Order: sequence, then C-alpha cells, then structure tokens
Amino acid sequence: MQYDLIVIGSGPGGYVAAIRAAQLGKKVALVEKAEPGGVCLNWGCIPTKALLKSATVYRHCLEAAQYGLKLEGSVTPDLEAIVKRSRTVAETMSKGIQFLLKKNAIDLIQGFGRLTAPKTVEVADTTYTADHIILATGARPRTMEFIPIDGEHIITSKEALLLDKLPASMIVVGSGAIGSELAWFYAALGVKVTIVEYLPRLMPLEDEEVSKAMERAFRKIRIGVMTATTVKAARVVEGHCEVEIEGKKGPETLTADIVLSAVGIAANIEGIGLEELGVKTERGKVVVDELYRTSVEGIYAIGDIIATPALAHVASAEAICCVEAICGLNPTKIDYTTIPSCIFTAPEVASVGYTEQQCIEKGIAYKVGRFPFTASGKATAAGERDGFVKVLFDEEERLIGAHMVGGSVTEMLAEPTLAKQLGITAHQIAHTIHAHPSMNEAMMEATEAALGCAVHL
Repeated sequence: MQYDLIVIGSGPGGYVAAIRAAQLGKKVALVEKAEPGGVCLNWGCIPTKALLKSATVYRHCLEAAQYGLKLEGSVTPDLEAIVKRSRTVAETMSKGIQFLLKKNAIDLIQGFGRLTAPKTVEVADTTYTADHIILATGARPRTMEFIPIDGEHIITSKEALLLDKLPASMIVVGSGAIGSELAWFYAALGVKVTIVEYLPRLMPLEDEEVSKAMERAFRKIRIGVMTATTVKAARVVEGHCEVEIEGKKGPETLTADIVLSAVGIAANIEGIGLEELGVKTERGKVVVDELYRTSVEGIYAIGDIIATPALAHVASAEAICCVEAICGLNPTKIDYTTIPSCIFTAPEVASVGYTEQQCIEKGIAYKVGRFPFTASGKATAAGERDGFVKVLFDEEERLIGAHMVGGSVTEMLAEPTLAKQLGITAHQIAHTIHAHPSMNEAMMEATEAALGCAVHL
C-alpha cells in the first residue's frame, strides 16, 4: 500500500508526527509493535506519575495531624491496588491515542517495522511504501554487564512499575529522573532505599544548588545517597541481592531485596534496516540535520534515537518541526538551550536553560537571584517550605536559566521557559504583577533579588 508518510513508532514523537501530517493533508500510516503511545504513555512518564500521586496521597495521610486533621485507624499502602490504578491510567491514555489516530484517518499497523529498501517498510511480511519515512522507535532501559537483569531481583524501570509487593529494601543505581522518582516512590511507601550514583552529586545534570537541596530532602525521608561511587558487580545470592561498590570509603558490599538499574537508556535502532540502507549512525544514535533528515533521502529520525535530550516533549517538538518541513512549511527550529526539564519527586525539581556551573565554564557573565520558599506565604500555608527559585540573567539582563526546587514547581516552569525563549529581561519579569499568594510569585521575587530590589527578603 502506498502512503505519503509512514511513521515507525507511536510514542510522543511518532503519534504527534502522524497526526500533524494528517492535519496537513497527508495520507499517513503509523507502525507500532506494542501499545500505541510508546514507552512514555505505557511504561514511563504517565504510569510513573500515577504511582507518585498515590505515594503523595499516602504521605499526606501520614502528615494529616500537621494540618489539624485526625484520621481514625491506620493508613497502609496497597501496592497491588496502586499498580492497578497506574496501569488503568496508562491504558486510558493509550486508548486516547487510538481515538486520535482514528479521528485523523491514520492507519495503525501493528507489528515490527523494518526498512527494506528506499521508501519501503516491511511489517509482518507485508510491504508498504511512502515518499517519506520517519523513524521514531524510541529507547529502552540501558543494560550493563555488571548489573545482570533477571526481571525479579535485579530489575529495570519497567519491572519497578509492576512489583506485586513492597520489598523491605532497594538499591537504586543511578540518580537521574527515572532513578530519583522511583527511589522517592518506594521510600515514600516505607521501603529502605539507597541510591548509588557514579557522578559526584545527586541528579548530576541539575544545577549544583538543586543537587545539594535534593540530597538533603532525600536524606530527610531516610533515602541513603552514595555519590562518586562505582558499582563493580551485582548478583543474586539466596534470594537477596549483593552489590559490590567502591566509593569514598573504599570497596564495600551492599545488600537489598531488590536492585533497580536506572543507568540511562539505549536507542532502539537495531534490526530496523539502517545498515542495509546506509543510514548513518554515531555512538548508537541516528545522525540527522536540523530538519531531522538522515543521510538517506526520504528517511528522517526524531526523539530518543537521535542525539538530542531524551524527553517526551522534545520528541513531540521535533515531530512537528520535521513534518512541517516535509510538507513545505517553514517551521521554527528547536532551540535546544531552552528545553524544560522536570523531576517529579517531593519536593519537585524543574529547570530550563543554563546552570550556574555552565555559565562559569562557558565564561558567560551573569547575575543570579534566589528566593527561598521559607519566605513564601503560599508555600508556608501549604506546608511546602522546602526549596527555592534560582534565576540567572546575562549582561543584558535577559533570562538565561531558571532552577527550582519545591512543591508544584513543575507547573511553574512554563513562565521562565517562555521568558528565555522570548529573551525577556529581568525588569520585565519583575514588573509583571504575579498573583498573591501563589507559589509562582517566587519567580518575581527571585528576579527582584537579582536586580537588588527585593522587598520580601
């Protein structure tokens, strides 16, 4: 069958590409080997947030007395029910994607898609052709030889979403967004959790002040944090796990019921015909230009399989840019220095733009402003005083970075992201009236601090 466009992979990059192309009048097919919605909707962003919400409600129940509430009896987590709710949420969202595909007259082809010739995709011995093919095959948890995954005792993030009972203890290897969120989830439900991070600090991609604040927050709920620590080996011994590490105290062995490997992701580029067609790759990623064209005419790649931030919203933005270019429009190219990033722990972490360390490394002159949530009336009333807002401005007083720790800061991130995208200045932010009382007015307060005119500190 002939199409204008075939998209392989139905995650946030793939399904967005298919829908945008259909909106622009193209005949589109979407190939998916598993559930529509990809990892994000089915095994990543969405079900993880459902789990975290359950843990947050549980923590609120335990802390009810702080809000003047008395609860009769005890509150205990039911992991089976929590997981069931999470899977229901994921299934609901996946069905929503199927509805959108049908609404836009997109053919959903179930099966593994493989490039067999220029403009040709094969799925289950059936051949489909299209003038344009977009690869959006996503990624999977990265595996390491010294952490052998067995799916029961040594697990990846996927298995961590499906445990049927709470372990007494867990070691989480890696403290990026996935590792940190799952570590917080299990610790919030009472599991003894230890995080082992190879790099010198927790959440190593965040601003250093954010890392320090989150390490304090994690230790407060009794999550052990071991940074600058190398995992040498992990093994299962008589039903429990042993992990050999080497860190600041030298070599030692940790034990736990479960080891969660959260050491990053690997792009799904094997077996899809790249080598046969001569599609160029480097370091496990497909090479593309600014409009996501590969080295082979008519083949494009977006999302986790290219060397850009592996985030769902980045894949969606790349999808729109790629498709609009294919359709002859003049799309806005993505500014990769203005990518918002969120970690949904408690407190939450939200950031965009340069960190202070990056400014120093790049020799960028900057002003910095901070506002602690301890000085926020809304945060104090909500019982969420941990954290801060930190903003960075260049010599022309344009916002170049924002880093936040606190309750609901992921919902506050759109303002500094838009401000950076538009080149908004400190004076413009400071003179924009922010609603009071709100968490978001901390953005204005931090900006005033950078200008030296703060009135609430």
